[in-house]
Amino acid sequence: MLDVANLVTFLAVAIVGFAIGYLAKQYLGASRLRSVEAKANRLLAEAQTKQKEIVLQAQEEALRIRHQAEEEHRRRRADLRRQEERLQQRRESLERRLEPIEAKERQLEARERELSRRREELDELRRRQIQELEKVSSMTREEARETLLRATENEVRQDAARVIREVELETKEEADRLARKIITLAIQRYASDQVAETTVSVVPLPSDEMKGRIIGRGGRNIRALENAMGVDLVVDDTPEAVTISSFDPVRREIARLALTKLIMDGRIHPARIEKVVKESQEEVEATIIEEGQRAASEVGLPRLHPELIKLLGKLKYRTSYGQNQLIHALETAHLAAMMAAELGADVDLAKEAGLLHDIGKAVDHEVEGPHALIGADIARRLGKSPQIVNAIAAHHHEEEPQSVEAILVGAADAISGARPGARRESLESYIKRIKALEEVANSFEGVAESYAIQAGREIRIIVKPEEIDDLATIRLSKDIAKKVEESLEYPGQIKVTVIRETRAVDYAK
Repeated sequence: MLDVANLVTFLAVAIVGFAIGYLAKQYLGASRLRSVEAKANRLLAEAQTKQKEIVLQAQEEALRIRHQAEEEHRRRRADLRRQEERLQQRRESLERRLEPIEAKERQLEARERELSRRREELDELRRRQIQELEKVSSMTREEARETLLRATENEVRQDAARVIREVELETKEEADRLARKIITLAIQRYASDQVAETTVSVVPLPSDEMKGRIIGRGGRNIRALENAMGVDLVVDDTPEAVTISSFDPVRREIARLALTKLIMDGRIHPARIEKVVKESQEEVEATIIEEGQRAASEVGLPRLHPELIKLLGKLKYRTSYGQNQLIHALETAHLAAMMAAELGADVDLAKEAGLLHDIGKAVDHEVEGPHALIGADIARRLGKSPQIVNAIAAHHHEEEPQSVEAILVGAADAISGARPGARRESLESYIKRIKALEEVANSFEGVAESYAIQAGREIRIIVKPEEIDDLATIRLSKDIAKKVEESLEYPGQIKVTVIRETRAVDYAK
């Protein structure tokens, strides 16, 4: 029973608490609602107040902006008025300036009309004068123009010939002066031997009895010698001497050396001849390589191609007018290098081209053609530069020189061959060359006399003044020089001088 009473009490208390709580909640909710409404009304009032303030501020800002716009508008209108006033002033100033210009234009137009009228009058007057001149001269205008042009052309030709002559003289004097200086310096710096060397082709014998031993029984020894050496042996009436004849200088040297050894040994028979000739050939080949290497080292070219070394060595046994060609090649190399140094050209190129310029002579008896072109082909085949190939080919004018070094090689070649004592030639060939030189000069029309002087290194031609004028003398000298180059063979160079002289003689009585 007690538990039921307690439960009822608990339920009664809970119901009363729930009712009290519900009533309290209703009361508190109504109180909060009133507070919120009051707060909302207060905020609404404040918002309305702020709205009024904002509207007033906006109205004030709009009025301020409007006042600024009106002020800017007034300022711009004032600026426009000022600009219009300045433009008006400039327009008036330009109009004032244009007035005298227009007046001058009117004056110029009037002058142009006057000039045009006078030009027409002058043209008419010139036409009448031409008509009168044609009547007087019995020539048309075209004929008179041609006559005048011919006269002017002749006058201009004479003036041009005179100017050319003056320029050539001045240029020649300056070039001669500079060339003499460079060549003299090169010759002074390179003082070589001045004695000509010839290849020995006569072998002395200790006695005439040795001739019989050389010939042998039935001529077997001399036939064996000629077959083994590739030369001709001339055993004639010359006492105590045998002459060796061959176009190949190397074979001639091998034959000379072998024959000398056989004569000294005394044993001359076919088997011995073959052995001695082989030994002599090996000895000469070794000498050729040694001389070629020595020449290359002397000019500073130790790495030269072995075939070029061999060709250079062969030049030791080759002569031209008595001048040894290996010595000539060394002289040419040194002289070309010296002149190249003086002119600021390529010294190494000039030196190498000068050394190799005559290598064609080592094989010219085996290959057809000029030795300069043969040597150029060899150098090209062995990989030499185009400049060296051109210098070799151009040193006798078979080709046109394409560099300063090529010209210097040709000049050095001429200096080496033309210096005193370098070359020898017989009296008969000398007289023949002099006569041929004068015959070439006399073959041209207008030549009165010709004289070969300076040992055949210069020819002077005296022309007929009534047939050859000053301009023609220039052409004649060039034509004679060209024909001499084409038809004659000569060492060095030949100077061609054409002289034209007019004399007027009268007597006072």
